[in-house]
Amino acid sequence: MFDQILNMVKDHLGNNPEVSSAIPGGQADAVHHEVASSVENGIKNQVSSEGGIGGLLSSLAGAGSSSPVASAITGGLVGSLTSKFGLPPAATGAIAAAIPGILAKFAYKTNDPNDHSLTPDSILGSVTGGKGLGGALGGLF
Repeated sequence: MFDQILNMVKDHLGNNPEVSSAIPGGQADAVHHEVASSVENGIKNQVSSEGGIGGLLSSLAGAGSSSPVASAITGGLVGSLTSKFGLPPAATGAIAAAIPGILAKFAYKTNDPNDHSLTPDSILGSVTGGKGLGGALGGLF
């Protein structure tokens, strides 16, 4: 899941001149990794609170910046980008503003029946450490 998110981050941020010009040249890859890690962790943390994978994907697809997932991700991401990379507020704000778009792409890609690179099952596997639903529930019974 991380690699797919990283590719979406690179594409989304790379196509935004305001963001790409604000990231120092030698730090672009590290910034992309930081953003992708924050997105992945935010998704993993929100799966249970959003009613599972289906609820999470529904909230990502239509909520935009009001999504609780986007809010949770951007909250920690801005501070992390500032402290680790010294990015100015204009850059961190532009990156934070791009998170809902990245999440919408994530939801679209996951729901696309012609794209099998990211599926609800693969997300569940990432969230449960590769155990899937059966392995995650197996310890409960």
